[in-house]
Amino acid sequence: MPEIAVDERAARVRFRRALTLMAFTLLVPGSAQLIAGNRDIGRVAIRVWLLSLITLVVGGAAVALNPSFGLTLALNPDVMLAARLYMLVGAVAWAGLFIDAWRIGQPLTLRLPHRRAIVGVNGILCFSVAGTLLFGAHLAAAQRDFLTMFVDGDLGAANNGRFNVLLLGGDSGADRWGLRPDSMTIASVDAKTGRTVMIGLPRNMQNFPFREGSVMDKQFPKGFNCDGCYLNGVSTWAEDHTDLFDSDHPGIDATKMAIEGITGLDINYWVMVNMKGFKRLVNAFGGVTLNVRQRIPVGGLGSDVTGYIEPGERKLNGHDALWYARSREGSDDYSRMARQKCVMTALLTQISPTQALRNFQEIAEASSAMISTDIPGGGLSDFVQLALRARSEKVSTVSLVPPQVNTAKPDIDKVHQMVENAIDRAEGAKKAPAKKKAADSDESSGKVTGGAKGSRNDGYTANETDDVAAAC
Repeated sequence: MPEIAVDERAARVRFRRALTLMAFTLLVPGSAQLIAGNRDIGRVAIRVWLLSLITLVVGGAAVALNPSFGLTLALNPDVMLAARLYMLVGAVAWAGLFIDAWRIGQPLTLRLPHRRAIVGVNGILCFSVAGTLLFGAHLAAAQRDFLTMFVDGDLGAANNGRFNVLLLGGDSGADRWGLRPDSMTIASVDAKTGRTVMIGLPRNMQNFPFREGSVMDKQFPKGFNCDGCYLNGVSTWAEDHTDLFDSDHPGIDATKMAIEGITGLDINYWVMVNMKGFKRLVNAFGGVTLNVRQRIPVGGLGSDVTGYIEPGERKLNGHDALWYARSREGSDDYSRMARQKCVMTALLTQISPTQALRNFQEIAEASSAMISTDIPGGGLSDFVQLALRARSEKVSTVSLVPPQVNTAKPDIDKVHQMVENAIDRAEGAKKAPAKKKAADSDESSGKVTGGAKGSRNDGYTANETDDVAAAC
């Protein structure tokens, strides 16, 4: 009996030793080898683990103190590649250390129940740790894939201290040729402060000039004055005449030429958003809070309406945010443009860097599926910094729509002056006009049309204001 008791105690000691070696490997990879195995391997593993731990702690503290630093890292494809390779190698190496710790524990000397338990524990730890690292490698790969949508190169020079980015929203479908831009807005961003002016262009504008000397200017020296030719049809015309353009995006290039001719601004970059995927991006950000001033129909026109977004301050998911921005029933193009400005401003001011980091895989997958752009990858960090500064600034807007602009026969000199005045006011060079506008009267009277403050005849407040958030 005493001999049996001694054997039992010895078996339990061997079992506990085997478990301890695995626990050490989980907490401090390489410690099992340093204690009872190959000490050279143990020293290397512990040094790598300590260096990794210090890097994580310091990096985590830096991101907590400055979230923009985290976004800068996440937007660097080289960092994502290094992180992916590190986690792939780490997954294999850590799994190998667990297997070696199991070997050092001398499983063949254990009793059968203990041996089975050790195999089970080792398997769970091995697959859990390796699986976590492999999932992290997958996230890094997804982020790097997202970054490949940006072109090579660094950020170019600003134009008169501002970056002018053309934001295009369009639909693709069986009845469309390519991705026709139905929503066109220039985001003119101060290169230092991030102060943003949104310049909205109606899709139905006619008889406008193209940028002087451009391909489209040579084709239409008297402007886009053909019968039934609208601004959103420029892209279609260009796609039918691709031989005139040395470009992979003739439709977008032609639209840029038109918008530069209309506004007098030089466009630095463009971003095309497929609106069918917009809702996925909003969902990835966790929704957007908007002040719904009037019931917004959902589902289309007339009998196609399937429901409504009810009035009040509401946090809308991607589906409802898209319909809030695009609904046409009981509305018009210009009130729709006003609502779109409200959505853009809400996205700019409500999305936090911490939230973006937390959901960056979903955001990356949604973005790469719905966005194309010519923004250079080397400029992403600078744009992130600008976006963070812009969050604390007011957003201004000027839309080239009635009653200020006759979209059928626009006064281009007046349009240029409107754009110049809006930018000057945003930069503090000019004070806002003292005279009260009709749209301001609508604001005080509470007049709402199609979900936007104002009316077609008097103008919509969110289409021309020095503070879009207040107008929404």
